[in-house]
Amino acid sequence: MPELDHDQLRRRVARHWPGSELTGLHRLPGGVSSLTFASVLHRPERADTRVVLKVAPPGLAPVRNRDVLRQARILRLLSDDGSVPVPEVLAEDDDSPPLFVMTLVPGQSYEPLLDVTAQPPSPSVVTARALAAARALARLQKVAPPGERAIPVRDELDRWARLLDTVDPGIAPRHEQLYRELAARVPAPVAPCLSHGDYRLANMLFTGERLAAVIDWEIWSVGDPRTDLAWLLMHTDPPHRFHEHRDEANVKAGSGMPSRAALLDAYRDVRGDDLPGVRWFLAYCHYKTAATLSVFVKRNRRSPAPEARLVTAAESLPGVIERGRNILAQST
Repeated sequence: MPELDHDQLRRRVARHWPGSELTGLHRLPGGVSSLTFASVLHRPERADTRVVLKVAPPGLAPVRNRDVLRQARILRLLSDDGSVPVPEVLAEDDDSPPLFVMTLVPGQSYEPLLDVTAQPPSPSVVTARALAAARALARLQKVAPPGERAIPVRDELDRWARLLDTVDPGIAPRHEQLYRELAARVPAPVAPCLSHGDYRLANMLFTGERLAAVIDWEIWSVGDPRTDLAWLLMHTDPPHRFHEHRDEANVKAGSGMPSRAALLDAYRDVRGDDLPGVRWFLAYCHYKTAATLSVFVKRNRRSPAPEARLVTAAESLPGVIERGRNILAQST
């Protein structure tokens, strides 16, 4: 990938506000589809603003999850709607590579049963955050979706199957069986809605118990509402792990994660009705987890300096598949 010229990046952003300046530009960790930077925007006669820049990877076509301006469009739609909090888009630039600027929302991003941090929230705060996320999901799904083709869940299932076909069968053993079992019992479709694609607490920012923003919209789509719901439910008892050991404070924080039943109740309170076939989607989310992690594990094994967290994740993958099969078997 070509190097990104930071000075040029600053100049491009400054064009949107004559006399402005970006300082302290630094790369943020995470993200595989675009480059993310934090900075401070200084504008004449305005208070300084902490901002985030999302930049398409230079040298690659800005399509699909690399289409950062598509991300900006959904953030603008949600900001105008007001149903769920998101960062405010301040500027978009379609030069090469495309980028947009949004406000940096303060808050903590933390997955209670997977992450390790020096200052984890209390169990009661975790409970409140998870219930807030469930209610926000129901509100999000009431937002009129953009005019894009809804992706059938069978198409998504086949997409993950193609991804798994690219990895060594030993990485996620028996994934073919789970695929066949899922493919034989795809539920009837329901009305499509806006889908985040990775809806969980780690992709939200909280200040205390308050949901400050839903972030990371790289893979949003129009699809089945049960996919995001089941993804959130799966993280009440995630089948995978990234750390062999988590300290007492982080384990204690995770104990505050509500049950699936409690999250479903909070979701239904806002949605107003039940969705059939959620258990199938829960099994499907285990298959999706196996597919995405398998690719990371494959790349990690080829690396001269493998990441310990992905070595640990690899050890959990056989259990991810078996958990998915068990959940599906119990839905008969």
